[in-house]
Amino acid sequence: MNTPKPLGKVNSYRDLVVWQKSRSLATEAYRLCMTPSFERHRGLSDQIMRSAVSIPSNIAEGDERGTNKDALRFLLIARGSLAELETQLSIAEAIGIIPQPVVGQIAAQLDEVARLLGGTIKMRKAREEADGR
Repeated sequence: MNTPKPLGKVNSYRDLVVWQKSRSLATEAYRLCMTPSFERHRGLSDQIMRSAVSIPSNIAEGDERGTNKDALRFLLIARGSLAELETQLSIAEAIGIIPQPVVGQIAAQLDEVARLLGGTIKMRKAREEADGR
C-alpha cells in the first residue's frame, strides 16, 4: 500500500492524499469482491467494483483537466460514486456477505475518503468563488 506523501507541492493527482486514500479504498473493495462470499452476487460485486474505481478515477480526471471548475465538477462526481459505494456495501452487509470485521475497516476508509473529499471540494469551491470576483 502506498503511504501518503507529506503535504507540499502537488505535481500530479498522484500527490493528492484524497486520490491515494480513494485508490486504497478501491483496491480493498476489489479484493473484497474477489472473495468466495461474493461468488453468487456478481451483479452487486460488479456495481461495487465500478463505483469504487470511479472515485480515484474521477479525482484524477478532474485534476488533469487543468481548470478549477473541471476539478470541482469531477470531485463532486467522485463524491457521488462514494455514496454509491457506501450504499452498495451497506446492502452487502445487510444480506450477510461481508464479514463483520471487514465492515468496520471499510467503514473507516469510507469515512476518511468522505472527509478528504469534502475538504478538497470546500477548498476548490473557495478557489472558484475567489476566481469569480
